[in-house]
Amino acid sequence: MSNEPVHAVGIHVNEIRKDFPILRTQVHGKKELVYLDNGASTQRPLAVLQAVDDCYRTSYSNVHRGSHFLSLKASDAYDAARLTAQKFIGANEAAEVIFTSGTTAGINLLAHSLGEMDIHAGDEILVTEMEHHSNIVPWQQLAERKGAVVRFLPVTDDGLLDLENLEDFLTEKTKVFAFASVSNVLGTINPVKELVSKAHAVGAKVVIDAAQSAPHEVTDVQETGADFLVFSGHKMLGPSGVGVLFGKREWLEMMPPFLGGGSMISTVTKDGYTPGELPAKFEAGTPPIAQAVGLAAGMDYLSSVGLDAILEHERVLAGRLMERFAEMEGVKVLGPRISQRAGIVSFVIDGVNSMDFATMIDLKGIAIRNGHHCAMPLHQRFGISESNRASFYLYNTLEEVDYTADVTAKTVQMLRG
Repeated sequence: MSNEPVHAVGIHVNEIRKDFPILRTQVHGKKELVYLDNGASTQRPLAVLQAVDDCYRTSYSNVHRGSHFLSLKASDAYDAARLTAQKFIGANEAAEVIFTSGTTAGINLLAHSLGEMDIHAGDEILVTEMEHHSNIVPWQQLAERKGAVVRFLPVTDDGLLDLENLEDFLTEKTKVFAFASVSNVLGTINPVKELVSKAHAVGAKVVIDAAQSAPHEVTDVQETGADFLVFSGHKMLGPSGVGVLFGKREWLEMMPPFLGGGSMISTVTKDGYTPGELPAKFEAGTPPIAQAVGLAAGMDYLSSVGLDAILEHERVLAGRLMERFAEMEGVKVLGPRISQRAGIVSFVIDGVNSMDFATMIDLKGIAIRNGHHCAMPLHQRFGISESNRASFYLYNTLEEVDYTADVTAKTVQMLRG
């Protein structure tokens, strides 16, 4: 690989890469890192590292609990992070933004609080076959508690939701429709506004798992009309341990608190408690203070580059890899054509174990994902148990794509003997 990364379109990748010191890592002491595991977790730019470091060095304290200098300073930074998140997703007000530990925590919160309020025996919860386990298991647990039923909207052979038969699954019995805006395996971009509209037409509330879309494309919760939306900081340049749950005020006001303890109350007596106002009602205990500050810095960075440009850049990279794989015998890409997907390319190789392949190309400096990607039902749908996944971000290059394709061809030949 040369020292001059090639940019695809719309963004200046060689300049962006300078902000990510980890990309200069020498893998196994000899190969420059090619990081293509962004669907699992992204890397952090200097702006995020600096924001977190400054918080801990100069202004860290618990928030909203003290009147001293550091507490007030930390509270201001934490509140400013919420305002940044509000703007980033187009929420109507900051109180509709709940900080969580991530997408999984946000969905579990909803499965408990929304479920307690809205789900009864015989009710149906609709998910899809392409969901991450985090958007399946919490609803299955809720169904077990309440005597409800979880149904799965099928996926077509080309990796799209089976919308022709949607009305058979989305009915007046459906109380919640929870789906990913972008599949973490197939890269499929789902028609969010259409699905929200049809769910609301039968009286169902909508939960959007935006873990794979918020980092890569413009998110506007008012435009989509979503009732709830969740995503994670670590998939969008931010720290781990922080995420966002958006909820419409009308539903958040009605839902009971999920966790009890400090910060989430207005009053406590021996006879009971009164929940606090939003968003404190759903943020029990010490929140992810420095993590939220870091996430805000990550959001600012993405906004400065431009989400539309980032998505287009990633699709150029994914399209190139798909073209290269199409030239290789026995390499099959899962999911739809590039016009219907984001920058995710999952694939299977005839006669080659996914872990063996991922381990071998790691020796060449290439980091991808292997396994079921926390989406066992989807893999079962396609009659496979595992796959490999390359997932792109704003700092990846066409040169890295071609290098990965070249290494893949040589590695497959070697593994097949």
